Amino acid sequence: MWPRLAAFGAYFKEGDELETPINEIKDIDSGLVAEMLAQGKQLIVTYSQKTIGVILVLIVGYILFRWVSRLSMVALRRSKIDPLLHNYINSIIKMAILVFTFVACLGIFGIETTSFAAVIGAAGLAIGLAMQGSLSHLAAGFMLLIFRPFKVGDLIKVQDRLGVVDKISIFSTTIDTYDKRRIIIPNGSVHGSVIENLTYHGVRRTEVDVTVHQSNSIDKTRAVLEAAAASVRKEFDSELLRDSAFDPMIILDSIANPYVTWKVRVWAVANQYLDVSEASIVAIKRSLDENGIPVYTPKMDVNLSQKS
Repeated sequence: MWPRLAAFGAYFKEGDELETPINEIKDIDSGLVAEMLAQGKQLIVTYSQKTIGVILVLIVGYILFRWVSRLSMVALRRSKIDPLLHNYINSIIKMAILVFTFVACLGIFGIETTSFAAVIGAAGLAIGLAMQGSLSHLAAGFMLLIFRPFKVGDLIKVQDRLGVVDKISIFSTTIDTYDKRRIIIPNGSVHGSVIENLTYHGVRRTEVDVTVHQSNSIDKTRAVLEAAAASVRKEFDSELLRDSAFDPMIILDSIANPYVTWKVRVWAVANQYLDVSEASIVAIKRSLDENGIPVYTPKMDVNLSQKS
């Protein structure tokens, strides 16, 4: 193409009139156009084929993404792997498929993936510096999965937030509260805070303070409270509570004239803690009422003086 352009320019002289026969100009011009059209056609054919190839790769990648995602979740649920790891592992698998699909598309267009990997590495470093917070959450999530301070279904308290663990993802942990609020906490905040796992041991102890007048017999009061605690224990009996260490306890806590304070402790299966706590309060109040032992109600004396 370039020799023809040079020949075409040779017919023009600075300051002179055009001396080339029109027919020769037409021959050169038509040859140039034909060559340009041929090259354009070749480019269109080539890139059309590559574009179709990329579209096919994207379609296959999308299907593979959805299929592998579902298959991996089914396999993880059937395995003995901790449910806490399911979402984390599944997220990593999906990210790997996305990266593979992207690299395959670049290869179709003839882009060297080796050099591109170096560019990605440099870009990743820059992005990493700009997203230090997100990367810290990622690392914290990894540490939570290694040390496992809690698992899915545990009742935990983190940063004064109480809820049941629903899942842990790459960057955050999700808990559900008793009043059906969903709280998403960054993994960095979870790992860097004091974590109170209220269901780790499977059992919890409820405690009710009872204050009565000292005129009531200590032996009678103890017997009434023991009967109330025993009825609650019987109602919420469980294999986890068969050990004698989990028997109800009635403790004479303090005597402050003219009142006596008792502590009634009843053990409960962790997921029944609130039910056992409420049942203990109800049983204690009914037993005391049936035996004529009134519960102490705090009173406040207010003296008003009139200034003269």
